[in-house]
Formats: sequence, structure tokens, C-alpha cells
Amino acid sequence: MLTRGYVTAAALIAALGASPAHAEVIKLEILSREPMNGGQAAGAAGPFEIIRGRIHGALDPNDRHNAIIQDIALAPRNARGQVEYVATFALAKPVDLSKAARVLLYQVVNRGNGQAVASSEGYISLVSGWQGDVIPTANNQTIVVPVARQRDGSSITGPVIARFVDIPTGAPTAPIRLASQGTAQPYLPADLAQPSATLTWHTSENYSGAQDEARAVARADWAFANCESTPFPGTPDPTRICLKDGFRADRVYELVYTAKDPLVLGVGLAATRDIVSFFRHAQKDTEGTPNPVAGAVDRAVSVGDSQSGNFIRTFIHLGFNQDERNRIVWDGAFPRIAARQTPMNVRFALPGGAAGVYEPGSEGVVWWTRYEDRTRGLKAAGLLDRCTATKTCPKIVEAFGSAEFWGLRMSPDLIGTDATRDLPLPDNVRRYYYPGTTHGGGRGGFRVEGTTPPTGRCALADNPNPQAEQTRALTRVLVEWVTKGTPPPDSRYPRLAKGDLVPATRAAVGMPDVPGLPFSERLLNPVVRYDFGAGFKAVDLSGVMTTVPPRILGVVPTYVPRVNEDGNEAVEGVPSVLALAPLGTYLGWNTVRAGFFAGYGCGYQGGYIPFAATKAERVRNHDPRLSLDERYGTHDAYVARVKQAAEQAVRDRFLLADDAARIVREAEASDVLRQAPATSSKAPPAGSIDDAGHASSGTR
Repeated sequence: MLTRGYVTAAALIAALGASPAHAEVIKLEILSREPMNGGQAAGAAGPFEIIRGRIHGALDPNDRHNAIIQDIALAPRNARGQVEYVATFALAKPVDLSKAARVLLYQVVNRGNGQAVASSEGYISLVSGWQGDVIPTANNQTIVVPVARQRDGSSITGPVIARFVDIPTGAPTAPIRLASQGTAQPYLPADLAQPSATLTWHTSENYSGAQDEARAVARADWAFANCESTPFPGTPDPTRICLKDGFRADRVYELVYTAKDPLVLGVGLAATRDIVSFFRHAQKDTEGTPNPVAGAVDRAVSVGDSQSGNFIRTFIHLGFNQDERNRIVWDGAFPRIAARQTPMNVRFALPGGAAGVYEPGSEGVVWWTRYEDRTRGLKAAGLLDRCTATKTCPKIVEAFGSAEFWGLRMSPDLIGTDATRDLPLPDNVRRYYYPGTTHGGGRGGFRVEGTTPPTGRCALADNPNPQAEQTRALTRVLVEWVTKGTPPPDSRYPRLAKGDLVPATRAAVGMPDVPGLPFSERLLNPVVRYDFGAGFKAVDLSGVMTTVPPRILGVVPTYVPRVNEDGNEAVEGVPSVLALAPLGTYLGWNTVRAGFFAGYGCGYQGGYIPFAATKAERVRNHDPRLSLDERYGTHDAYVARVKQAAEQAVRDRFLLADDAARIVREAEASDVLRQAPATSSKAPPAGSIDDAGHASSGTR
């Protein structure tokens, strides 16, 4: 079992005794129960309380509902032949359950982060741990999953890769981390001597995987060790490497070694299925502890951002929206700003990745319809194949923005890997696009000036164009579709047939020559064709990766939205009010300011370049974009534009009335085209979604 500071599942469940044939949730362990928000009412739903605890569960590895979990057959079993897990949870509910909306809103946590929230709508809010390699803290959600073992109990081993980028020149030691997220590598070396382990470096690389010739560091010149206070070979340490002559910042290093003890991370999918079904259907656990929301849930809806949205897609694709009693789990699902799947059902999986080099996630099925991927030689398949066969498909709303095209490989989801046609959407799916947004959306507001000069990794100021308001409206759209059968608005997203999607070149995109806009063809993170070996099942993003690092076979055509004369996206979508009354150019990409990848795309962050205030300023700066005074004339005229856009968005059901009123007030209080500075616009209120796209309070 997993032991690195975790409590083992076996120790927590050993005394539970007999369990039914459908093991599912064995024990509900409530650790705390307290009022939320000081007991203040959340609108008509009244006061909420939050319940925190642990779910003890067990899975039958021979049950067809669990068979797809990678290595479940090699997981340790209890006396009844079951595979155990323990997951944390938090449940927020109205104190008076008669005021609940009878909707369970399951908010998928992101790398363990996320909170159950109180909502005026009366949703019962649930979060739980699903990612088994997350290190527990006082506030996050985690799950203890088993470690796979050989039949004789010995360790399973396999190759893994770690990359080291922008390590300061001369530094002797570097932690072994997942490069794209900076999280600790959970898979330790099988042994520290390991003569077959390799450390290589190169001095050039692009996002398509092209590198100059790799040069090897002699095995005697590096060690699994910490040399921060002890000279080479340092103090043995399985979590770091020490380089005898020190690292160099102008190199990328790649470490390939043999790891041991893979986590059976796919258990997190089954645990989520069973936890949701328990709170939705059960009266009590097997020991008699009551379900605190028993009888109060008619429908369940999931919402997840980024990695969490990828999890929703994988959950549905691998068949987990049917529980062990063949009931539907989620009636509705909202995977947001999610372009890929979460690579958690492979041996030595690292689900915390973010479309970095060598990271799986875009392989296989990323489309809702059935599509034959001839480019990669994969049979026709779609994300809904399994739930279609079992009649357990949810109603789906998905939404994403510009950064997902530039940084997170969204293109094949819409136009396949051959980029020749728009893939149709099934009747139970609606798709909405946030034009010109960073990953998760920006801060909103109506500040005239640009943001403070960038001090982080990216060269351009942060893109303020928000998604929060549209997201709140779309969440309500989905709930009404699920609970009342109210049809959602028609999908709005860029289409190839309309010329909305084009190759990522300046000419094709139509990017204007704006001062300070560092556009280049190095910005795109393309879809790379990888070969992870014969044991990898690409269609299901499952199996065993035996070729590490993977062989690079080429690049899939990867398209992005076109723009207008301002550099703002001129495609169909659900724009924010700020985008409809723009104060500058809102980009779905940014550039790396310094370091090994200087000039390349800055992850999945978006940039911003404000318009000039006056025509004179524009002419002086050789800016082709109209200035604010040329566009709007006066402050009152600008506010009128904002009000008009907000009212239309409310009519279209892409903006809630309360949000519309607040946005207009912010525009009125702003400095836009005022003769003298006025009070700056307010920050987004409590209950909004932050810059990473995660709910702070209220509902999403």
C-alpha cells in the first residue's frame, strides 16, 4: 500500500467486517460538522452547514464495472478479495434540507484543491479526493489508493522520465519533479545505484519535440543524492539528483530511470463513481451511519475546470458514469477549459501534467462523436461510446477559451487529427467558446491602463478578459436542462467551415502589426504524435508505457481561431461583456520572458495589450488599432455599449441578471474616457471564479 506519510487503507478498513456483494461505500466517517459563513443565510436556501470526513470503500476487481482499471488485478486485496481505498470528502448542504434544490453538485477538485460551497440556489455541494498521488495537507482532498504488486508480492518496476529546465548555472542539486507543474515525482527509483539510469542534455528544443543531439552525462558524474550541503556524491536521496559539475541554465536535462511501486490511480475513478452514488441514493452505510442528505437528491451534476474537466471526460469515456448497480451517476456534466483526458489509468501515471513534452493526454479519443483517427491509425471511437451502450450518458455542457487552442491542444476535439472537417456534436452535448481568454479567464473589471509590468515567467501583461460570469450562467443552463428539460441555447463555437479556425501563422490568423506584440510561430503547443510502446492503449489512454521517452512520430495539424484588425478573435462564441466593449487586445497566448524557452508560448496563459487612450497617442506609437476616444467618444457612450452588451447576454442566457447589473455599475465607476481619474473598478465579488477558473464561494 501507499506509505509515504499516508495512512494505509488496509489499516483504516481492516476492522469493518463483512460487506455486501456490491461493496461500494463501506463506511462514512464524519470528522467534523459546522456552520458555514458564520451561520448566515445563503439567499432563499438559508444557512448551510459543512460536513467533512472520509469515505472508506472497496471494489470488486472482478466486477465488469471495474475491470478497465489499470493494474487492479495486481492490487492487494482484503480477506473478501476486494481492493480498498480511503478518500476524503466535504459536503455543504442547507441546514434545512427542505430548502435544498434536490441537486447534488459534484465539483471535481484540481490537484486536490477545491471546496464545497454554499449557494443561494440551494445546491448540495460535494468534493472528494480522486488523485492518489496528491500529498495530503490540512485543506485539500485526497485519496489513498493501493500500490500494484507482482503476484509474489515483489515490486513492479518500469521506466519513467523526469526533465530539468532552467536550473540555475552551477546549482549542484535539483529535485525530481513533474516539469510542467513542479509537483513531486511520486515514483521513486527502484534503487539508487541503478547503473542503467541515464541523464542526457541538449541545448535546443521546440514544442514539436525537435531537439539537437542529446549528450550523455557519465553515470559516475551524477547521483540520486542531495549535494546542497555535502559535496558530490552528496547524501543519498531518491527525490533529487546531484550533478558533479553542476547544472547549466542553457540546457534541458532528461533523466530516465527505473521506478518501483506504481499507484493504481484508476481506483480514483471508481471511488468518485461510488461516492456520488452513495450520497445520491443510500440511506446509510453498512455500519448504520446515516447519509446526511438521504432522500434529498434527485439529480447529480458534475463541474470541473482544466485538469478536473479532463477527469470528467475520462470518467465518462471509460464507463464510470454507470455505477455498480447500473444506475446513472451524473445526469449532467460541465467539463470546462478542458481539451484532453486525464492520464491516470496507465501504469506509473502522472495525472498532474498539463500538455507538456512527453505527457500523454491528447492521445486517442478527445471528441464526443465517433471519429476514425486515420492520422494516428486508431479505430473509430468517441467519448460517449460506453455510456451510449449502457444508456447512462449525461447531458453535457462544455466551454473553453483561446488558451486551450494555443496551449492545451484543443484543435482535434473540434476538427479531428486530419483537420479537414468540423466534427458534429451529439444531441446531448452543447459547446460554448469564450473568445480571447486566458486559461480560466481573467480578473474582469474596466481598468483603462494595462496591468503592472510582468514580473513572472510571461512577457505580456495578464489578460483580464473574464469567463466567470458566462460560467455561472452556463452552470444554471445545465442544471435547468437536467432538472426541467429546458433546452440550452444553441452551441456557439468556431467552425472550420466558417473559416474560424486556421493554421497558427501570422498571415492565416490575420494578426495585425501591433507594437509590443511578439507574435511568432513558436507560440503554439502543437499536438505531437507519440509512440509510447505496444503496451499503451491509446484509444482508452490506458495500459503500460514501455517506450520512455516516447518516440516522436510527427505533429497533428493544430488550428487556432482567427482574429480581426484589433488582434481580437473574430469567431463565433460567448464573449464576455468586456470583450464586446474591448479596452485592448485580449490574447489566448503569451510568450516566455526569459530562460531556455524564451520567445516560446508561455504555457496556457494569455496576454493583454491595451488600446491607446487618444488618436495622438496611437499615431505616435504607430498602433494600427483605433484608440479609446476614436472608438467610443465619451465615458457615457462607453457605458451605454457595456449596458447594451450585458442586456443582450442576459436575453441569450449567457449572463445572469445580477452579474449584468454589477458589470454595468463597474463600467459606470471606471476611468474609461473620463477627464480626471475616478475610483477604479471593483474587484470581482465573492462567489466569482478566480484567475485559475476555480470557485471561491457561491456556485459556478
